[in-house]
Amino acid sequence: MTTIAAPLQRRTLDILPGAVLCGVIAAVALLIGHLAPVLGSAVPAIVLGMLVGLARRPDPTLVPGVRFAGRTLLQIAVVLLGSQLSVGEIARVGVGSLPVMLGTLGACLLGAWLVGRALGVVGDLRTLIGVGTGVCGASAIAAVSPVIAAADTTIAYAVSTVFVFNIGAVLTFPLVGHLLGLSQQAFGLFAGTAVNDTSSVVAAASAYGPEAMRHAVVVKLVRSLMIIPICVALGAWANRRTSAGSAAGPGRRLVQIVRLVPGFLIGFLVMAVARSVGMVPAPIADRMAPVAAYLIAVAMAGIGLSTDLPALRRTGPRPLLLGGVLWLVVSATSLGIQHLLG
Repeated sequence: MTTIAAPLQRRTLDILPGAVLCGVIAAVALLIGHLAPVLGSAVPAIVLGMLVGLARRPDPTLVPGVRFAGRTLLQIAVVLLGSQLSVGEIARVGVGSLPVMLGTLGACLLGAWLVGRALGVVGDLRTLIGVGTGVCGASAIAAVSPVIAAADTTIAYAVSTVFVFNIGAVLTFPLVGHLLGLSQQAFGLFAGTAVNDTSSVVAAASAYGPEAMRHAVVVKLVRSLMIIPICVALGAWANRRTSAGSAAGPGRRLVQIVRLVPGFLIGFLVMAVARSVGMVPAPIADRMAPVAAYLIAVAMAGIGLSTDLPALRRTGPRPLLLGGVLWLVVSATSLGIQHLLG
């Protein structure tokens, strides 16, 4: 027992200073998000982390905890996000919302590949902006990043890019909805499929009406399920890229496929199933939501602290342009499919 406890104690002492720093930054970010709900907490956390890191780069005693926050705590947060979903919620959304969700996701991912390549945006950044815009903002970026082993700078730029257009959606979508004469349910579907982070979905839909907000939140949570097949597909692609051409029998291929599924995504799915069968009661799930939000903020603070700002500046304006194009594509696709389906 002592041989196990000693390394664990050393590991805890190693990560504690950096993790505490990330936790303090995340607490400030949560306060900012509370005072200005449209901002949420993920982006303030990453921005504050960047500013602290710019003022003073983390010394070696902080690095283990900063890395732990940016990776391990991020994965734990993704697992907890599964508690916000249930099979019953998926059924209540109805088949009418699925064509819009799948259509916007397909258009966004295709646009990310085509437009991103045309603009010369590098692969991992193009992927993260695509899934962040098409699925659920910072949460999707958080889930996909460890699967493709994205660099901290890439994660930071993707989160910041998606956030810019979240703000644009909150400010403009209610006006667009009124101009088009959308019903409460139609606007909820529009906001739930075309706005990224949950806080921004709530902000945009609540400005339109309470029924719009309720529908938008359910659509948004169902849309979050797309994280799982996307991560599995990206994991398979990443595995083929690193071990292309290797021969393997059926049994070995099955083992390789199983290994492609990250543990935290299995945890995400298990949590969603547990919520569906009543093993995670609604009051407990409600308490998990702010814990997940805090852990995501802690992770984003760690990523911000690890970000190399000069390298971020060298990335240039093209990723931001890509984010803008994808935002317009997703918005137009959501409204277009709703119009076609009546």
